Amino acid sequence: MLIKKLSNCREVVAGDRTRLRELLHPDRDPAEIRYSLAYAWLAPGAKSRAHKLKTSEVYYLVRGTGVMHIGEEAAEVQAGDTVYIPPGSLQWLENPGKEEIEFLCIVDPAWRPEDEETL
Repeated sequence: MLIKKLSNCREVVAGDRTRLRELLHPDRDPAEIRYSLAYAWLAPGAKSRAHKLKTSEVYYLVRGTGVMHIGEEAAEVQAGDTVYIPPGSLQWLENPGKEEIEFLCIVDPAWRPEDEETL
């Protein structure tokens, strides 16, 4: 059985400037999965750096409200929303609110540094 606590996962600042903690990754955990899962935070007034992944990504917002940008589109998002980001799409998240945005990130296949381009 594999159980990981968020508080025990090392926090890093990702290339897109969000704070995150990797929860599951097939290269680092004894899990037969092809995706990676991370928990991320974006501070009030901040926006993540525009970036592209070669792989698909899904955000699930746990807390807060923001504006999700994918390619030429922008839409308001809030806790409870799920956002699909197609492979190769320019993307960033903006937090114009007064509270931190918390969200889950699922990357499939699993995130690798060479699959991400930060602009």
